[in-house]
Order: sequence, then C-alpha cells, then structure tokens
Amino acid sequence: MAKNIKETLLSTLVHGEEVLENISVLRSVNQDPIPTENLADATVRKIHKELKLVINEIIDTGKNAKIIRFTSEDGYLPPFEAGQYINVFMEIDGVRVCRPYSLSSSPRQRAYYEITVAQIKDGFVSEYLTTQAKVGDHLTANGPAGVFHYQPVFHSKKSLFLAGGSGITPFLSMIREILDKNLDRDIVLLYGTNTEKQALYHEEFLEYAKRHDNFKYHLVVSGDDPTWNGPKGFIDAKLIEELVGDYSERTAYICGPQIMNQFCQEELKKLGFPKKRIRREMFGATRNIMQEAGWPSELTGNEVFKMKVGDQIVDAKANEPILVALERAGIRVNVCCRSGECSLCRVKLVDGKVFLAKGILLRKADEKYGYIHSCKAYPISDIEIEL
Repeated sequence: MAKNIKETLLSTLVHGEEVLENISVLRSVNQDPIPTENLADATVRKIHKELKLVINEIIDTGKNAKIIRFTSEDGYLPPFEAGQYINVFMEIDGVRVCRPYSLSSSPRQRAYYEITVAQIKDGFVSEYLTTQAKVGDHLTANGPAGVFHYQPVFHSKKSLFLAGGSGITPFLSMIREILDKNLDRDIVLLYGTNTEKQALYHEEFLEYAKRHDNFKYHLVVSGDDPTWNGPKGFIDAKLIEELVGDYSERTAYICGPQIMNQFCQEELKKLGFPKKRIRREMFGATRNIMQEAGWPSELTGNEVFKMKVGDQIVDAKANEPILVALERAGIRVNVCCRSGECSLCRVKLVDGKVFLAKGILLRKADEKYGYIHSCKAYPISDIEIEL
C-alpha cells in the first residue's frame, strides 16, 4: 500500500519504520482505531453514526422484564455518560419503529450495551423485544444521547435518586460506575414499585448497600404486599424527610412514569428544592392521554382522523401520538427521545388542531412558526402537517 505524506515523512526519521509498524499493529487490534482523518471529525463520526448492533444475550429477570445485551457488528461501541440512552430501531410486521432505552451497563466497560425492557400490556415494541427477539438478531440504533447524567460543574456530589418501575435503569448505570470505580460521590436511592417481587435489580442494590458506605437504598412498595415490612406508599415529601436526613444538600434525579415524575417534582418543591437542583428523565408518551387535564371532553380517544402529509393521506388515531401514525404509514421521521425533549421529531402543523401532552420542551421559535413535537402531539381533528 502506498504511503501518504505523513507516513513518508515518518519513514525518514530515526526508527521511523519501527514507528510505522507499531501504528499498523495498533490500527489492526485497537478497539478505538487511530483515525487517518481529522481527529475531531473522526470522533464525531464514530459517536453519531448509526450503530449496527447484534443481540448477544437475553436474560429473563423473572419480573416481567428482560435484560438485553448488544454487541457491535464492527467491534466499536461509542462511549457514553451514565444515565444516557440509545434509540433502538427495528422492523415489526413491516413497520419500522424505534424506542429509546436507557443504558443500564456501566460506561467503564464497552464490550456490550445493556438495556432492560419491561413487558407492557399492548406494548407494540416491548412485546416484540420480550417475546420474539432472539440472540443473533440484528438491529440499528442512534449513538448515546440525553442529558440525564451527572454534571460535576453544577451538581452536588451528594445525589438523591428517585426511581419508579423500569425508570431504575439509568440509575443502575450511574450506581455501577460510581461504586465500581470508587468515585467520590454519595448516593441515596428511593425506588418505588408495586410489590417487592417487581423491583428490578433489587438483590444487586441490596448487595451494593452492604458493601459501600456511600450508597443507601430504600425500596418503597405502593401496592398490597403483605410480606413487605419496609417503607410503603408513595415517594412523597414526608417519606423523603424520614429516609434522607440531608436531602437539602443533594441534587435530585427523577426517572419513571410520567405520573410519578410529576408527583415527585411537586413533592421536592414542597421540601424547598429549587428547579436547578431537580433533574428528570421522561419515559415515553403518556399511557392514557384522555386522563390529562384539558383533553376535549367530547372525544373518546377512539376517533380516527385524516392526516395530510405532502401528497399522502394517512389515518391518525386520537389516542396515539402523530409520530406513531407516521410510523404505521411507513413515513420516516427523525426521532430520539420520544418524550418531547430532544426536538428531533418536530413537524410543522399547517392546518387542523392537536392536543399537546404535558412535558414538552417547546422552543419559542417553534411556537411562533407552528412547529410541534410529533411524539407528544395528538390529533383532535383532521390535520395537515409538513415534515
């Protein structure tokens, strides 16, 4: 192979040929190959390219959820911050869909990415991943994304983690990194589930709490569980005061279903937490949009409206986000978080009316020019949109 200018110059130096040989070896065996292009461009390309993943292992938790581990087809997985997620793409019954899943594996190891998928009743994607996906299946994903992670410049070294259901997964990644790496941080985790048996990674957290003085763990059971003798009810201000004596010194992180997310935010405000000390991660669309305040009382949610997209007319159910209707019709939209935060799925509302769910981080410019987040917008009349 012909040498480039840089290699030609290197070869003229003392031991130059030896250096070139070492570079050649490193390029062939290193997981993070030495780029031949501009370093900044090469780094951005590797992190933000579409990832080609293979299911390497599926582990049944016995708690209506499965742990899925992905390896990379080309041997490279981008680095990530504990708490971030990947957006996994797959084709189900001829429909290309995607869902964001928090990475539960530690950023310290890059042999695989681990996600945990809870089985949701009538869940289109969760049903597929927990019952049909198998080892060896090939999928694609976006590179790691999201801002739900520790920021040492602004966040306290003392953390209060409030988790609900499968919202435990980003916290697991954070906890594994902090404790395995012996980082100088202190964590209190309050984890809410319906019963003790449904608590994901419960045994792992108990073991961590035994071995590490800087980690405290409290499971909070809200359902009827006669065998449970620990904290019961919801994670409210009173319970936080009882279990976390130094809560005023901590940065709070919330992840779980929308109703739990909103409830905990209000409870933290009662305790005097300023907005800047509350970090939250939304988990997808609302399960029942008709229960949100402001939903038109004359609509049952079963209505099917017509949505014009360019030259196409597609059906759009009132109780499903516009994004889902687009996916069912095979219309590709850029998407990542599906929670109204990343703004990648924005579309322009040209005509008609939509209902916007809570939790959308809409820019002033979007409001001014009629852009909406398709993942959190529900049709309440015939509409026309522009991609």
